Amino acid sequence: MARSISRRRQIVVTLLAWAIGLAIFFPILWTILTSFKTEAEAIASPPSLFMFDWTLENYGEVQERSNYFRHFSNSVIISLGSTLLGLLIAIPAAWSMAFVPAKRTKDILMWMLSTKMLPPVGVLIPIYLLFRDTGLLDTRTGLVIVLTLVNLPIIIWMLFTYFREIPGEILEASRMDGAQLWDEIIYVLTPMAIPGIASTLLLNVILAWNEAFWTLNLTAAKAAPLTAFIASYSSPEGLFYAKLSAASTMAIAPILILGWFSQKQLVRGLTFGAVK
Repeated sequence: MARSISRRRQIVVTLLAWAIGLAIFFPILWTILTSFKTEAEAIASPPSLFMFDWTLENYGEVQERSNYFRHFSNSVIISLGSTLLGLLIAIPAAWSMAFVPAKRTKDILMWMLSTKMLPPVGVLIPIYLLFRDTGLLDTRTGLVIVLTLVNLPIIIWMLFTYFREIPGEILEASRMDGAQLWDEIIYVLTPMAIPGIASTLLLNVILAWNEAFWTLNLTAAKAAPLTAFIASYSSPEGLFYAKLSAASTMAIAPILILGWFSQKQLVRGLTFGAVK
């Protein structure tokens, strides 16, 4: 009897998980399908899910109107650059909070996390003026810096949780063998925390890739990533849903592919931490 109840519960949980997953994925599926419709079919009522005349003309018009590969390269440089710079800062910071005794470590972590609760628009004007006066406005360097600062609390928090699971005795043994501070971080701590660092890197690449507020307000044309590429299809003349869907599909396709191939590493790192 207990076995049948357990089996029934497993089926219910599985169906519920599939239902939630499909509900989350449906807007993405709808966007992809709409990108293959004509503008008339995109706004037709009632809408058609699969039974329509499939066309690739939206993708051709999007590429003719905008240089997709320039926006794509900007997104790659900005997301990877901000994530790698954040890791360079976060690894020593997380090490110091994980292995150097301090009474207010939790308070510092909570303060860092609280900065994510600040509405970005509250600091938009001073950052905009600062970027304008220093020549960082509409540059990839400026966006790398601001996205590093935006995501740095999350990077430090994640790395801190992984580093805390590494036994301190291992680091003490390396010190007894003559390892200096940077040797300890680079050759002992970092290799042991590779799963956690990898999952942190993947998650923050996704966050930086999808960042829209700062990229739309601090870029114009030169450094505009794919988020600005999508926003360019919202005009005073109205929304062209099929072309907007095509632009959105082209923007999310790389990150969907990355997430698909790295999902096992991401889940493993987020679930089990640094030491298995």
